[in-house]
Parts: sequence; C-alpha cells; structure tokens
Amino acid sequence: MSSSDTSTRENTRITLGLLEAVEAGRARTQRGLAADLGIALGLVNIYLKRCIKKGLVKVSQAPAHRYGYYLTPQGFAEKSRLTGEFLSLSLSLTFFRRAKSSCGDVFAQAKAMGWQRVGLAGNGDLADIARICATDAGIEIVCIIDPGAASAPQSRIPLLPDFEGITNAIDGIVITDVKNGARTFTAAVAALGQHRILTPSVVSTISYRAEEVIE
Repeated sequence: MSSSDTSTRENTRITLGLLEAVEAGRARTQRGLAADLGIALGLVNIYLKRCIKKGLVKVSQAPAHRYGYYLTPQGFAEKSRLTGEFLSLSLSLTFFRRAKSSCGDVFAQAKAMGWQRVGLAGNGDLADIARICATDAGIEIVCIIDPGAASAPQSRIPLLPDFEGITNAIDGIVITDVKNGARTFTAAVAALGQHRILTPSVVSTISYRAEEVIE
C-alpha cells in the first residue's frame, strides 16, 4: 500500500470512527473521543470542526458548559459512504467484491419478493456491506441481531440480542454472520420460518476461514 493509500485510509478511519462515536452517543468529550479513536486531542478538534462545517455533525450546548453532538441526515449518509470506502481499503479487495456482489444478489431477490423491511442476523463487516446494498435496493434495515448486544441510544438501527427481541414489522432476515452462519441460520429459521430467511452465498463460502479474512 502506497503512502497516499495509507493516508487516505487513516483519514477515512478517523472520520468514520468519529461519526460512529457520535451516532452511538460516545462523543461526550473530545478527550474521550481522542482515547476512543487513538489519536491526539488536537486532531480530534480538527476533525470534529471539519465534520460540523460540512454539516455532518450538529452540536448543541448542554447544561454545565457541556456539548452534545448529533449526526445530521447528511452525516448518516456520509457514514454509510465512508463505511464502504473504508471496507474497500481495509479488507481483501477480492472478499469485498465477492461480499458486495453476494449481498447485492440477495437484496435483489428480497426486492423481487416484495420485502421492504429486513433484519440482519450478524453484526460486523458483512453486515456493513449488507446495509450499503440494502440502501441501493431501497430496502430498510430495521434491526441487527447480535447476541449480547445492547442498542446504542443514538443508533438508528436497534441491536437485538436474539430473534425474540424483534417487535417491529419485518419481512425477513438476511444472514450476515460469517463466523457462525449455520448456527445463526438455524436460529433464524426456528424463529421466523425458512421462507423468510435469505443467506448471501459468501457466508457459507468463507465461514470456515472467517478470522483470516475478516479480522
């Protein structure tokens, strides 16, 4: 990777990390953000001001001279775009292309079946790719099933610890768990029925070497 590619990747990583922290409600102080992102306090200030100037983040004053940071609609869109950019820079290009193609096929199938509201079973890199493909297909991701997870207060998409936690209307589930795909598929079928479950081909293809490719 060239020095230019490295610089681009780091810039994307910091900006994406900042937007994710704001969305998850972790942007309570700039010092905390610096520790979260692993960068200098001054650099956090620069990136935060840049995001505010671009209209990605909104700031409001809270009691005791503190500030609250929130993502704007433009910020949510930019976070989605940066996720795809970061994944393409960070992951194996071969894997990214296969995963995006596989997820694209699944959401095209879901669209043809009339699905409009979908949940993802599995949280991680493949889920991020699936979210991008869902947006392209005009399908809403309404929840992500991730065992042991707790929904962040600023998150648009609830994180649920199991399928029993699904309370909103949902058309089906897309399996995005590459490490425990078979187990997650079985649990999803038991909860919703096999006709409401779709699985990208990349899940079964790479599950046996997920740690090598994903981490």
